[in-house]
Amino acid sequence: MEMFFYGFMQRAFQAAFLIAIIAPILGLFLVLRRQSLMADTLSHISLAGIALGLFLNVNPTFMTLIVVVIAAVIIEYLRTLYKSYSEISIAILMSAGMSIALVLMSLSSGGSTSTIQQYLFGSIVTISQQQIYLLAALFVIIVGLFLVFRRPMYVLTFDEDTAFTAGLPAQLMSILFNVITGVTIAVIMPIAGALLVSAIMILPAAIAMRISKSFYWVIFVGIIVGIIGMFTGLTVSYQWGTPPGATITLAFIAIFILTMLATKIIQRKKYQKSRV
Repeated sequence: MEMFFYGFMQRAFQAAFLIAIIAPILGLFLVLRRQSLMADTLSHISLAGIALGLFLNVNPTFMTLIVVVIAAVIIEYLRTLYKSYSEISIAILMSAGMSIALVLMSLSSGGSTSTIQQYLFGSIVTISQQQIYLLAALFVIIVGLFLVFRRPMYVLTFDEDTAFTAGLPAQLMSILFNVITGVTIAVIMPIAGALLVSAIMILPAAIAMRISKSFYWVIFVGIIVGIIGMFTGLTVSYQWGTPPGATITLAFIAIFILTMLATKIIQRKKYQKSRV
């Protein structure tokens, strides 16, 4: 196809493939831990890090990583403080992150505001070769950690008390998971946009959970759904001239709706056969 002759589209599809593998792995754990909004929270916090970096004339990416690591520790502390209401930590940090970003934007120059807007909406078609390398390194780290620690994380995700009694460092593992998720979002955010990065991480896992019930099959199906959604959204965006991030998100939503309808039809047919 014509679009594959352009270097920026080649890089966009490379990034889409890497994100499609990374996102469902982290997204599934976020969904199972009932922290689906954490991706949205960490993207807001990442915006605060970018705004702080621009305000202090420090590298925004470096400052974002520092802020995200600190926020990951705070989120875990608040989650243990409000064990029965773990979503409180997410709500507090989400509002704090956006508030700090807006205040720093108002104190910064106009150029900083335009830079923040680029991070808000992002664009996968403007990705550089350096960002591809960064995504590839992140891909290797996350897949490697998943293969090594998948069983401990499985236990931690479904029963923290069992993980603790089994001798696993439950709190440390939760903090490290939050940090890795935050770093991933900080890397993906300039590509997908802060407003849409959570959808790209959560929707493939949510769709896969409707198709398969096995833990490992959900991850496999989520990766397939991620690739289909990312590639479809990119192709439609190129053909119609629509924003890539928003088009990819709509592609995932369309797949989600079709999956819901298909599962309902299949369940109804099974029910009718059982009545015969």
